[in-house]
Amino acid sequence: MRMSYKKLWLMLVEKEISQATLRKDLNIATGTMTKLRRNEEVALSVLLRICDYLDCNIGDICDAVRTDNE
Repeated sequence: MRMSYKKLWLMLVEKEISQATLRKDLNIATGTMTKLRRNEEVALSVLLRICDYLDCNIGDICDAVRTDNE
């Protein structure tokens, strides 16, 4: 399985929040932002901080997606 943060990017657009603003407001490392953009795994604590900031649940910002070989 792999992660998909498509929902996060859509929510940011809807709320008119830039990725840079999210990173600065939550003090997210640039490497972590890169992982989010590449749909790689990031720490649960980061995802929970994002959820708190956006006032949403974790399922509102990410999905676990099956890969073809599974």
